[in-house]
Amino acid sequence: MKYEAVIFDLFGTLVYKFPLQEHMHILSKMASVVSVPPEDFIRLWFDTFNERGLGIFSIKTNIEHICRKIGIKPENDQIELAAHINLEYAVRTINPLPDAPQVISYLRSEGYKIGLISNCSSSIPQIVNKLPFAPLIDVSVYSSLIGIQKPDPRIYQLAIKQLAVEPKDCLYIGDGDSQELTGASKVGMQPILLRLLNENGVDVHRVDTERDVWDGPIISSLREILTLVR
Repeated sequence: MKYEAVIFDLFGTLVYKFPLQEHMHILSKMASVVSVPPEDFIRLWFDTFNERGLGIFSIKTNIEHICRKIGIKPENDQIELAAHINLEYAVRTINPLPDAPQVISYLRSEGYKIGLISNCSSSIPQIVNKLPFAPLIDVSVYSSLIGIQKPDPRIYQLAIKQLAVEPKDCLYIGDGDSQELTGASKVGMQPILLRLLNENGVDVHRVDTERDVWDGPIISSLREILTLVR
């Protein structure tokens, strides 16, 4: 085989990203529940993206932090309700891209090891574990569970070690957020940018300021991976 393992990013690669306008609407609902001005809540929520990704804040403690910053002391049941709104939205919105289950299933049937590396909050792993492709993934590494985010080399090295493969034998597929492709390349993996057709016209929440400036290989669908591994 050309590679021994294929490691995927999660959001924008295997599952859809959160629609930005809908996401902001949900954040406004959460703000209303805890009596925080929506514009302040949304700003502070986005400002604490890294803290959620590193597991410093859970959804609930993130809400509590924002309330403290604003000088508001909501009741615990208000915080619980706001957190529930967030979780319910994530469960409803996190769905596989159309080709994801079939592509992963094919790769597994051909003997490839499958990995997943995601910068995400601590509420995401349980949701992903219920998706149809979850049983086909050999190793999942979530930033919030280990306190390390892409592009830190340690998060890639952990996945590589758990898959028991060499970096040069790993194909890494991602949409380029959080400088993930550059990070994968620096540890010796073979990164590929997934740039979905018409993605620039789609209303998605993206960490634009940390996106890779990428001049390496690009694919426009997950199915193209099947031609790369042959």
